[in-house]
Amino acid sequence: MTLIASISGIRGTIGDVPGRGLTPPDIVRFTAAYGKRVLSRKTAGKPLVVVGRDGRISGPMVEQLVLGTLAGMGIDTVHLGLASTPTVEMAVPHFRAQGGIIITASHNPMEWNALKLLNEAGEFITDKEGKEILHMAGSGIVEYARVNHLGSITTVHDFDDTHIAGILELDLVSKEAIQEAEFTVVVDGINSVGGIIVPKLLYELGVKKVVCINAESDGYFAHPPEPLPDHLKEICEKVKAERADLGIVVDPDVDRLALIDEKGNLFGEEYTLVAVADYVLMHRPGNTVSNLSSTRALRDITVQYGGKYAASAVGEVNVVRKMKETGAVIGGEGNGGVIYPDLHYGRDALAGIALFLSHLAKSGETCSALRARYPDYYMIKEKAVLGDNIEPEKLFSKLENHFAGELLNWEDGLRIDFDHAWVHLRLSNTEPIVRIYAEADNRTEALAWVEEIMRLTGLKRKNS
Repeated sequence: MTLIASISGIRGTIGDVPGRGLTPPDIVRFTAAYGKRVLSRKTAGKPLVVVGRDGRISGPMVEQLVLGTLAGMGIDTVHLGLASTPTVEMAVPHFRAQGGIIITASHNPMEWNALKLLNEAGEFITDKEGKEILHMAGSGIVEYARVNHLGSITTVHDFDDTHIAGILELDLVSKEAIQEAEFTVVVDGINSVGGIIVPKLLYELGVKKVVCINAESDGYFAHPPEPLPDHLKEICEKVKAERADLGIVVDPDVDRLALIDEKGNLFGEEYTLVAVADYVLMHRPGNTVSNLSSTRALRDITVQYGGKYAASAVGEVNVVRKMKETGAVIGGEGNGGVIYPDLHYGRDALAGIALFLSHLAKSGETCSALRARYPDYYMIKEKAVLGDNIEPEKLFSKLENHFAGELLNWEDGLRIDFDHAWVHLRLSNTEPIVRIYAEADNRTEALAWVEEIMRLTGLKRKNS
């Protein structure tokens, strides 16, 4: 069993003993620590926190513990129930709350759950704030409210509609063009909240026919929830069988978006952001941001429209910070995470869907033809074991000396840029491994760079 407490929250597998799995005492302890942060920032009256969850089996249990703990501390809550991560993010400023807790383990398997922690802007807490909460959780000192000062719980069931309405009001979302295109779209809701909110959005956008698979939000995921090629065979076949224009796959909390073209082929998670950025930049030239492990294609598209591209450290909070610094009009991560600041600063698969469908409808092309517009890079992602005899500092120093003549970026691990390729190495925050990403014009070259890094460092693949 696993329990991981990090600066972004707490996650783990359900069960076992406290401190070794995600158990009720652990949930209460970390919720209380977050509650202390909220209370320390509220100068008058009771603070307010928004709480929502994905469709996991453990969700109702965790939700009741979170709501009860906050109420016991004298904190009012807006209880959204089943809600996507971006929906909760938008609800925080809407209700003028002091924060939010999203109960979701994102793309992790069904035995996992987690608490994702938001600030008063509906954005993920910073590194500094996360460390403060971890310190408070470790102290175990919590003062609960007396009976006359307990927090209240207000349940709101229809905030999905507010989220969708905000998307429909975006200038670049064209409901008229989508209606005229008469699209047929297949949706894989992975037995979580995506099965509820994505079809609702599509009908509001004017999609002619929506075909749903794995739509029941019961938490019994029909396949591993991370939208990787081996997990998406069912929807690929369904798209072909329905002669659909597009297939849409989201993860359990609907912040990642993967697309399937009309031939049943993967559009490529890395290219979700690229396509949406192409559409946005076409109408609003400006700057873009993605993380250091994302495809170079976004940079190419940005330069094509006269904008400037910047890379951030991995992690949504880092991407958002860099977007604000550079005034980016679009950004996100190569895992299918689209951040469109005109709506809010958070990865939002729903916003990505609306913008992509508007792009597809206005282009008059098929999904596969649209994909063919973009630079075609090949990426390899590997995990290498960090053995007891390998010191990370020496490993990175050796690479720095070997590639001294290349462009080196130390913002998050080490990224090495070559003329037609790049390699990014970063230490995992949760396990003794090094993540190695390489991208080049073709698979052979990308693989060759991974092998060269392995040879130079003595690292071995995790599963070898």
